[in-house]
Amino acid sequence: MSAGGAPGASLNAARRDRDLDRLAADPRVDLLVVGGGVTGTGIALDAASRGLSVVLAEKHDLAFGTSRWSSKLVHGGLRYLASGQVGIARESARERHVLISRTAPHLVRPLPMLLPLHSAVSRRRAAITRAGLLMGDALRLSAGTRGSLLPASRTVSRRRALHLAPGLRPEGLRGGQLSFDGQLVDDARLVVDLARTAAAHGAAVLTRCAAEELEGGRALLRDRLTGTALELRPRAVVNAAGVWAQELVPQVRLRPSRGTHLVLPGRLFGGLRSALTIPVPGEATRFALVLPQQDGRVYVGLTDEPLDGPTPDVPAVPEDDVAFLLDVIGGVLAAPPRRADVAGAFAGLRPLLDAGEGRSADLSRRHAVLTSEEGVLTVVGGKLTTYRRMAEDAVDAAVERAGLRAGPCRTRRLPLVGAGSPAQLRRVAAPARLVARYGTEAPAVLAEAEGRPELLTPLAAGITPAELHWAVRHEGALDESDLLERRTRASLIAADADSLKQAAGDALALLQRG
Repeated sequence: MSAGGAPGASLNAARRDRDLDRLAADPRVDLLVVGGGVTGTGIALDAASRGLSVVLAEKHDLAFGTSRWSSKLVHGGLRYLASGQVGIARESARERHVLISRTAPHLVRPLPMLLPLHSAVSRRRAAITRAGLLMGDALRLSAGTRGSLLPASRTVSRRRALHLAPGLRPEGLRGGQLSFDGQLVDDARLVVDLARTAAAHGAAVLTRCAAEELEGGRALLRDRLTGTALELRPRAVVNAAGVWAQELVPQVRLRPSRGTHLVLPGRLFGGLRSALTIPVPGEATRFALVLPQQDGRVYVGLTDEPLDGPTPDVPAVPEDDVAFLLDVIGGVLAAPPRRADVAGAFAGLRPLLDAGEGRSADLSRRHAVLTSEEGVLTVVGGKLTTYRRMAEDAVDAAVERAGLRAGPCRTRRLPLVGAGSPAQLRRVAAPARLVARYGTEAPAVLAEAEGRPELLTPLAAGITPAELHWAVRHEGALDESDLLERRTRASLIAADADSLKQAAGDALALLQRG
């Protein structure tokens, strides 16, 4: 590995300019992908690794939309078993195995998840959830995930439940059901790693580049930094713009669903040693999640409400969502959190296919690849865990439709930048926090501080100036919002963002110095 990380994987302003100049001189390309979320970057990687020439165009920044607002779970699909969607659950378990064991083991860690059995959870419901967990174990084994990586589910005693989650209300608690799933250290980081791995295979990754017109063999892009128009001649076009897909292809009909999360201080939960899965009263298949994070904070989610009106760039968090989540988790905690305890909140929009009547919570999460009259392929539905399979299906469809010469899909076994085996990751000479975020590239991040040890001083939530420099040089960060909202998640807490603003400005000065 070079001092700058994986060879050819660096994204920065200079590379962006070179790619734009090259495409202006020769606009022919095999595949144009519109959308820089997990689906779009996954498609770009799949296609580029098959030997196709690829351009990815994103109106804003990598992971600007839904992909940074997830629960950060790489899950085996238990909720889909509860609603009878066995196929989706099986696919989720397979794709979880690929991520946690092959493509991104540096970003995904095993997460214990405890369902507390209070008196509000009847013994009949407890038996049903236990049966679901056993089915999840069977799917895990069928996917090839060893118990040493994700242990089997089990029933635990009241004492053990309180050890795992000391903040639980002890009254009426008779024990718990413990299962294990995958947790991403950061969903936006997965997207950035996908984009950089695609770039290492030759893809042009163009952020701040909006698609204004799309047809099967023509696309008009607009550089939002300069206003310059760029006309491409792609042989195939894939619209992976998520909840904004219907703005590019009006025939697509979506029913976006809002999922809200709260950010709470970890101290409110008494030292969580596992996540919590809390049944929503009166709902057979809905649960709230209490998810401990690497930085000591806790995310609480999530709602599933239909979006009314136009699709915003950044969804607002309604007070009704906040009250709902606080009410659900407050029912199982000894000291229920108050509104004043909420340190931050975020909401994401799921691009669900419009299936007519019914609640958004009941719509299928199955993905689809649709073809417009103009020949544009659109990928909708699905979820973060199954991005790789969505990408494979989309590239297969593009190859077939346009008659492209491409090799077979490689992404099932293709590691992302920074990936390594558990043994390799243990040997990386860097702090554990950096290894969890950058994997084998962590020493290269440290090297940003060579001769300037002050760049390794944590400023907020453990974030150092060296990471901001790395993001500008190698991760395509072009402005302060890229750094504070997506390469780090400092903007979730206003005080953290304020603590990093000066360091962000210093890192961005690298752009002016070339």
